[in-house]
Amino acid sequence: MMETSGRVMSVCVALFLTLTSVSAVQRIDSINDLKKINFGQTVPKHSLVLLHWFANTVDMVNTNVIRLNFDPDGDYGAHHYGNYEDMLEPLPRGYQYYTVGNLNEVTSTPLPSYVVHPPSGYEGSNRDRIIFRVTEQIIDQVYLTQHPDHQNNTYDPDQTYQITANLLRQIREFALGGNQQRLFDLSNRFGSDTDVFQIRNTWSDLACLGLLLFIVIQERYSSNQHNRRGNSNRLENNVTPETQQNDTSDDDDSKPFIPSNMESGNRSYSQPPNHCLWIIPCIVIIAVIVIIALVVLSKFS
Repeated sequence: MMETSGRVMSVCVALFLTLTSVSAVQRIDSINDLKKINFGQTVPKHSLVLLHWFANTVDMVNTNVIRLNFDPDGDYGAHHYGNYEDMLEPLPRGYQYYTVGNLNEVTSTPLPSYVVHPPSGYEGSNRDRIIFRVTEQIIDQVYLTQHPDHQNNTYDPDQTYQITANLLRQIREFALGGNQQRLFDLSNRFGSDTDVFQIRNTWSDLACLGLLLFIVIQERYSSNQHNRRGNSNRLENNVTPETQQNDTSDDDDSKPFIPSNMESGNRSYSQPPNHCLWIIPCIVIIAVIVIIALVVLSKFS
């Protein structure tokens, strides 16, 4: 009886650890969701360049089917990923994880030059990677992740994001080679107020990529800064002697954190994303499973 109970508890604990580890991965479903990521602070801005390349390299058969069209055991430096740290969910039968993004990998099919040598300010430190899950040439899961500092054999679960097919479709709209009218259309579609003529003059053939980076990084920061200024103005209109004494202690907290080595055009700031939205439901599920198991076992005792 005790041995059976111990096995049930072991299974429950293993299931709990699996569910909580997977639930911590945040889903990014749109370009607006991308703005929630701290690109340039906790996440390399080069991750966006790598993600743009991946979205425009794989085939999308229809709205949700992503087809792998290169050899994941060599092309672009891609290789098998074992998920040994259990960062992602266990593989079903017939599936494999692969990773791509190593800029230093020597291969006969290298990453394009704009990924290996991106424009100034987007170089990164060769830490960002894309992990994808494949079965029979169909990709059903994609993750944007990164290696922790000086640890090239593990990935950082706190900076790992699941990328949906919907987001990949949106990024594919920014494919390289778009003309000036295409830039206008994309700018209007995604509500951007950027000067597309300046984007074209600055980024040339990479103008669509430049527009995507501007929308995700710079406009996100500008929007947050505008909101903070609006809140500050409202507070100033309601100043009292008591609040005036406390203003000086809050000034530094009201300003976005901007690293000194960031260029003014590429600053970004946002609140850290919540990675734990599904942990509580998972704990409830585990608790129900344990209770049912104990009830069943009690009938045989």
